[in-house]
Order: sequence, then structure tokens, then C-alpha cells
Amino acid sequence: MEEEAGIKEVINGSKDQIVQEEIYTKVVRAGKRTYFFDVKATRKEDYYLTITESKKRLGKEGKIFYEKHKIFLYKEDFEKFADGLRDAVDYISNGNTPAKKETVLSEEETGNEHAELSSREFTNIDFEDLDNK
Repeated sequence: MEEEAGIKEVINGSKDQIVQEEIYTKVVRAGKRTYFFDVKATRKEDYYLTITESKKRLGKEGKIFYEKHKIFLYKEDFEKFADGLRDAVDYISNGNTPAKKETVLSEEETGNEHAELSSREFTNIDFEDLDNK
């Protein structure tokens, strides 16, 4: 299901208001989750993609809320991201175990601010839904 393009989202910044225009939106409903693929433009008219996973949850006191996770993907990363996604999907689909392949990224690719992160600095994520097939 495709949504209307041209939706403007206003984000209040420090002094300026940043206007992000959604150029294209694709909505994919998949079981309990909904995925949104939104093409947006920066002020300089550079396109980027946001991928949002939305899942309906029941909170405390029976109140419904939507848990959302978002990825921002920029043009310069499209090819590498698509290759990695394709490899992971192929691995799962084929059930094959290829030789362990480790990718080592240079500091330039990861950015200096990420070079010294330890595992304890990341959020613990529970993947309980993966076990319930």
C-alpha cells in the first residue's frame, strides 16, 4: 500500500525549523509489525531513506502504544546496505552455513566516535519474537 507523497514534517530545532518532505512512502504490513519505507529530502534536496518498524504493544494499565525502531539510510550507503541485507536474507533462506566471514572496517568507515565503544555501552535487546515461529 503506497501513501501520498509530499507530506511535510516540521521538526522544531534550536532556532530554526527543519522541514523534511516525504517524497515517497511505502507501507508493508507483515503480521504483528508494520514497516514504513520513507524517502525524504534534506534542505539541500539530497534524498535519504528512513525505515521504521512499528509494533502495537499493550502497556501498563491496558493502554495501547506503538513501539517504533527507525533506521536512517543515506545514498552513499545504499549499495553496501543492500548487499548486506541480501547476504543475510540469502543465508536465512538457503539454510546454508558459509565459511565464517568477518568484515573489518577501518576507523574512517566506522568514524572515530565509534572506534572505542565497548559491548557494555549498547542496549540489551530481547529477541523473544524470533523464538516463537
